[in-house]
Amino acid sequence: MAPVESSFPPVRACLFDMDGLLLDTEDLYTQVTNTLLAQLGRPPLTWNIKAQLQGRPVSAATKIFRDWAQIPIPIEEYLVRQKALQAEVFPGAGLLPGVESLIDTLLASSPASHPEEKLHIALATSSAEYNFQLKTAHLQELFQRFPKERQILGDDPRIPLGRGKPAPDIYLLALESINAGLRKEGKQEITPAECLVFEDAVPGVEAGRRAGMRVVWVPHQGLLQEYKGREEQVLAGLMGEAEKDIEAGVAPAADMGAIGSIGDGRGELRSSLEGFDYTRYGIVIPPAKN
Repeated sequence: MAPVESSFPPVRACLFDMDGLLLDTEDLYTQVTNTLLAQLGRPPLTWNIKAQLQGRPVSAATKIFRDWAQIPIPIEEYLVRQKALQAEVFPGAGLLPGVESLIDTLLASSPASHPEEKLHIALATSSAEYNFQLKTAHLQELFQRFPKERQILGDDPRIPLGRGKPAPDIYLLALESINAGLRKEGKQEITPAECLVFEDAVPGVEAGRRAGMRVVWVPHQGLLQEYKGREEQVLAGLMGEAEKDIEAGVAPAADMGAIGSIGDGRGELRSSLEGFDYTRYGIVIPPAKN
C-alpha cells in the first residue's frame, strides 16, 4: 500500500457525492432520458453530453440538455414526463460495490493525527430533496449513517443560486456541518486540507479541488472512456467546468476557489470503492477481529 504523503495532513473527514458514487443511478438516468428522447424522435444521449450533466444542479444541467437535445416540446413538459419516469425507476436504485464496507470502516477508523477521535463523514449531493427521498427511502440502513445535519442536498437554501458543483460551496458547507458540531464540543475544527472528497463526476471533482480538498475520482466506465488521456487534468480540476457555467450565464462571475496542478498528488483515480487504501490518507483502521 502507498504510504501517506508527508506533505499532506492525515484525513479527518470524508465527504461523499451520491449518484454514481454511492448509488448505481447513472444508468437509470440514461434509461429515463433515452426513453423520452426516443418518444420525441431525438437521438440518444451521448457520454459527451452526459458528462456535462453529471453532478450539476438541475438548473444548470437542464440548460445544457435543452441546448443540446432541441426537443420539440416545452422543457417544462419534458421535465414533467421525466419526473414521472424517475419516480418509477429511482426506488429500485442499488448501492455500488464497496460502499457499505467503506462507510463502515471509515466510521470505525481514526485520523493518524487525532487518534482519540473517529473519522467524520458527510454527504454532498446535487440531488434535491424530492429525488433524494426517491432514491434513498429503501436504503435507510446506509443513509442513516450520515447524520441528518450532515446531509447537504442540492436545493439547500444555504447554497447561493448558481453556486452548485463545480463551485466549491456544497463541499465547504458539508465541512461546516461537521465543524459546527466540533465547535460545540470544544474540539479542533477540520480544515479543507484534512478532507477527502469522493466523486464520480467531473464537475464534482472540480468542486472538491476548488474547495481545497483532496479528491478520489471513481467514474463510470463510459465517463472514463470519454476523458481518456485527460485523467490528470480532471484530477487537478483543470477541465474549466466553472468557467463554462459562468460563460453560459448559469453561475455568477464570482470567486470559485483555486484549482490544482497536474501531478500535485491531491487526486486519485479509482475504478471502484472496493479495496480502498486507507493508509495512503493517514486513516488508521481498527484491527481485524478474530
